[in-house]
Amino acid sequence: MRIATYNVEWFNALFDDLGQPQVDQAWSGRYNVKRSDQLEALGIVFTALDADAILIDEAPDSSRVRSGEKALENFAALYGLRTNRALIGFVNETQQEIALLYDPKKLKVRHDPQGEETGKKGATGAPRFDGVFRLDLDIDATPERVSFSKPPLELAVETAAGEAFRLIGVHAKSKAPHGARNTDEATRISIDNRRKQLAQCIWIRNRVDEHLTRGERVVVLGDFNDGPGLDEYEKLFGRSGIEIVLGDGDGEPLYDPHARMALSQKVGAAPVTARFFLHEQGRYLSALLDYIMVSANLRDNTHNWRIWHPFDDCACYDTPELREALLVASDHFPVSVELDL
Repeated sequence: MRIATYNVEWFNALFDDLGQPQVDQAWSGRYNVKRSDQLEALGIVFTALDADAILIDEAPDSSRVRSGEKALENFAALYGLRTNRALIGFVNETQQEIALLYDPKKLKVRHDPQGEETGKKGATGAPRFDGVFRLDLDIDATPERVSFSKPPLELAVETAAGEAFRLIGVHAKSKAPHGARNTDEATRISIDNRRKQLAQCIWIRNRVDEHLTRGERVVVLGDFNDGPGLDEYEKLFGRSGIEIVLGDGDGEPLYDPHARMALSQKVGAAPVTARFFLHEQGRYLSALLDYIMVSANLRDNTHNWRIWHPFDDCACYDTPELREALLVASDHFPVSVELDL
């Protein structure tokens, strides 16, 4: 089977409150892109992916008046996708849900959150992801309370052949200093955001360790807004969040070849999964932010990690319709793996 992760920039802006795709000439949430053009591009990308399950970050909003699951299923129906069933776990207040779009003929999937409920007081270890995690972030002997703006999606997955594994979908906190009014404030916000991002990764890793202790097979995937060497503040904390989730030096490691490649070289070409336009500089910034990590007991069953990059992947580049669709659809590109179970 093929599993993928894909951050779709402002997917929510493409649907009305009834979850119907808005195939019109109004502007989408993407800069200078019409809703009909983004929807058509996404239809091309999802069709080309042909995945059995796709973890979607920035999925359509679920709230009292909107259903992200209905929106995704209507999108699948519009483009005839076999991944026609959607599942969202804990909803959030950002209008950017974490969802799984999957083929119900191939997989049985249920939301199965782990850990204790904490309330506002929080808990150490690995509490439920919609709760509060207590961790001393600044070595002052006073634990801070950390929460997810987008609680990870925890799923129990079973194949048609009865093979089971755990899937954890992630959209970790951005480290960008949004709202900073000067250089000093940008520095303070950046450091604070990195602390919170690392705490979220520790929380995720604690949950992974629980599954591995029970001998369960685990896939962790999504947008981590992090990677080795992405910013200068990493030196203050010793490791990136990705290294924490991978488990380098701390228990049984997870594996992602793109992460390993980035970690193994300080200079030279590295894989990238996202491309952002810097308006003030008139150029693009590329980064490795999206990952699919597997536990050791799945590694021999997993192969062909692929970043669907319009310029770096030969098949994508040599297919003009797909190449252009990838550029229009989102500022991130899908990542996929083949899993033999």
